Amino acid sequence: MKSRFIAQWINDYLAERRVRANSLIITIYGDFIAPHGGTVWLGSFIRLVEPLGLNERMVRTSVYRLSQDKWLVSEQIGRNSYYSLTASGRRRFEHAYRRIYDARQLPWNGEWQIVILPSTLAAPQRDALRKELSWAGYGTIAPGVLAHPSADTETLLEILQETGTHDKVVPMTANNLGALSNRPLQDLARECWNLEAIGATYREFADRLRPVLRALRTARDLDPEQCFLVQTLTMHDFRRALLHDPLLPDQLMPVDWSGSVAREVCRDIYRITYRLAQQHLMATCRTPNGPLPPAAPYFYERFGGLEDTTHREAAEQR
Repeated sequence: MKSRFIAQWINDYLAERRVRANSLIITIYGDFIAPHGGTVWLGSFIRLVEPLGLNERMVRTSVYRLSQDKWLVSEQIGRNSYYSLTASGRRRFEHAYRRIYDARQLPWNGEWQIVILPSTLAAPQRDALRKELSWAGYGTIAPGVLAHPSADTETLLEILQETGTHDKVVPMTANNLGALSNRPLQDLARECWNLEAIGATYREFADRLRPVLRALRTARDLDPEQCFLVQTLTMHDFRRALLHDPLLPDQLMPVDWSGSVAREVCRDIYRITYRLAQQHLMATCRTPNGPLPPAAPYFYERFGGLEDTTHREAAEQR
């Protein structure tokens, strides 16, 4: 049975907040389609997103634009069009996956990743690299110098390779000298990243999502389609908030960081809704070979671990 409160919450969300079709489709591909192989029949995808206010014309226009931007690639089989993630689209989702679902903070040892952009770097490549590094949480600490307090060399090298700048910029690592002192580090963080604005966005997110979390916790039964819609809007909202969060070490962050509370709200909603949301997804979407394949094992690692009910039920039947 559908919840009247949740239905009203969804309607209010879509009416009050401007949801861009391209961005929402990216959220759905990353959160739902990617773990199931990344390919879906466009007709079934249109049915899936229609309750989110996206009509057929909007979806067709958006997937075309996403194809032009190298997020998706299309394949025509008979009269049906199938859209899949490109290699670069998968890489972007993998970066987003690590930031959204696996944000465990390891003790920081004072190491920084630094990228120096020479003045000879062409403007298009400079802009593309800045955008990719910004998505990965890098901040500008001086003109032409971007940095992040992390030892994640692998992500940096992937970004440089993807943007074709691996042999055009100067990547390096650096370390703090002596004991880490929180005060100057926090001052630097405030100068390089707009933490006040990011914190305010997180507080707004938590305030907006708490009512629906309470409704989910107290409901006797949940509707699969409503679970899909709530999970989609939750992850879309959280992804937009997280997009500007550099995910800095604790030493650089203010006390009582609102991002931690927002992540807990997002995690709790996800854990309540994902089973029935997956049920609705599998019942709605199709691939060239029929239904979507089961979710990849990494899906069940999200937010510290989800119960793999599909594999458990299969094991019980055996």
